[in-house]
Amino acid sequence: MGILSCLLIHHLLWAALVFCQYEDYDFEDEYGGEPDQLPYYFNPNTQVEAPRFPFPVECAKECFCPPAFPLSMYCDHRKLKTIPNIPTHVQQLYLQNNNIEAVPAGPFTNATFVREINLSYNNIKFHMIDHGVFAKLSNLLQLHLQHNELEEFPFPLPSSLERLLLGFNKISRLPGNALEGLPNMTMLDLCSNLLDDSVFKEKPFSNMKNLTQLNLGNNKLQTMPPDLPPSLQHLSLENNSISHIPENYFIRLPQITALRMSHNNLQNIPHNTFNLPNLLELHLGHNKLKQVFYIPRSLQHLYIEDNEIENINVTVMCPALDPLNIKQLTYIRVDQNKLTSPISTYAFFCFPLIRTIYYGEQNVTGSRPSQLRTPVFRRFLTPEEFQEAEDNHETLHQETEEDHEAEDSYFHPYY
Repeated sequence: MGILSCLLIHHLLWAALVFCQYEDYDFEDEYGGEPDQLPYYFNPNTQVEAPRFPFPVECAKECFCPPAFPLSMYCDHRKLKTIPNIPTHVQQLYLQNNNIEAVPAGPFTNATFVREINLSYNNIKFHMIDHGVFAKLSNLLQLHLQHNELEEFPFPLPSSLERLLLGFNKISRLPGNALEGLPNMTMLDLCSNLLDDSVFKEKPFSNMKNLTQLNLGNNKLQTMPPDLPPSLQHLSLENNSISHIPENYFIRLPQITALRMSHNNLQNIPHNTFNLPNLLELHLGHNKLKQVFYIPRSLQHLYIEDNEIENINVTVMCPALDPLNIKQLTYIRVDQNKLTSPISTYAFFCFPLIRTIYYGEQNVTGSRPSQLRTPVFRRFLTPEEFQEAEDNHETLHQETEEDHEAEDSYFHPYY
């Protein structure tokens, strides 16, 4: 009987412990809020297939090779002027934030297994890269060369390459064969260069069948880039001088989920331009739009701030109600326009999932900004969510214009 009693007591204590753990668990910690959009970093899980080294591995004397990550060599932030010799076993090589000017073939002679190279924030010029030095690295997946002095596209490149970051350089042209032989490329970042419409004459992107992310923001484009691959999902064209989107332009790009075209010269949008089945996020702020346009069922976030819109015609955005296909729009940003009254309540029939409309200040008079009755309209928010949103908008007002420009210029993959 004593043993049974002890077992019963032990079972009750265990059940109480489990119940207390369940009660203390805060599901909001795991599921609350939207995930931060951070730049893509190489997944260290690529090392899982590599064997563990029971003894210290070779490492360049200028660098650091942590025992916990034996396949990585850290040479960043060390004022290096040259690239050290790379041991055979290294898969991730970090050389960012140095004073490197050249990429000779010598240091890479034994680097047969390298998968990622980060050479960002250096002083590398195209003519100082030995021809074919990268093409010989048959396992290379990701190459960082942003924030350098490149005047030309650094080709040839290995066919294994999946992600190439070339933002913040001085690249002004893309030779026709520069992007050939890259069947595995999924992400290409060319933001903040000197590219103009002439780069499209040779259709440099047309054969990139697996490209899903393309960033051409902060260049000198005046027209929409032609012949983009149908696989594209995320397209960034902000901070250019594009004034027109051809009708039916996006018919060849049905997979687009996020489109960024803020800080351009757009004035009119053809009615069904964005009638895309997968579009989730659309940025058209800081243009010269006077009218709204059709909103596809899938769209969730719409940014049309700092335009010249005087009235938001909900009927244009939503010509008909379809209870079986509810539109997914949840957030609209319309500050810095010329609105004198809030959006019609008919919008809540067309877009029943709307949670936030950010009115902010409106440029009604042209000299002094005015404000509607409320800068922000929210619905379906708990008191906690409301307070969090208020805090977020206070932070938004404290940010400078330079902060927004820096954020717009850098390429953040969306998921």
